[in-house]
Amino acid sequence: MINTIKQFFNTYIQQPDENSNAPSEHALQIATAALLIEIMRADGSTQKDEEQKIVGTIRSRFALTEEESKALIHIAENEVWKSTGFYEFTSLINKGLPYKDKVKVIENLWEVALVDTRLDKYEEHTVRKIADLIYVAHKDFIEAKLRVKKHLSSSHTS
Repeated sequence: MINTIKQFFNTYIQQPDENSNAPSEHALQIATAALLIEIMRADGSTQKDEEQKIVGTIRSRFALTEEESKALIHIAENEVWKSTGFYEFTSLINKGLPYKDKVKVIENLWEVALVDTRLDKYEEHTVRKIADLIYVAHKDFIEAKLRVKKHLSSSHTS
């Protein structure tokens, strides 16, 4: 298993070419998945609806199959356990995503944090910290939260 993960990282996570600072698409996918996992774990518990939201988000955001999404999440979970913080993930996002996509990442984080309709203070703190690390303006951070809340409230009333 370890060799498979190492091979995956050697193939997909290394820089696409030595003259480019842009991370590969797979590196961005793993970084995004890792941050979603961090939000899921921020309150100290893991809920089934949060796990399902992460799989759904990864599938739709990156146009992956369910199997590919689960494999990506498994690799991201391993990276989360090895990491010492958010920097290795947020730095990839800073290098590889335009601002509007960074805002979409924050929106995805809010979706995971709010999927159980209850926002824990640790979840909110973690989303705020990640938003700061990927240089998303406070206004956009708040607007993303409000969009997610509005979407959730309209889907719960329908």
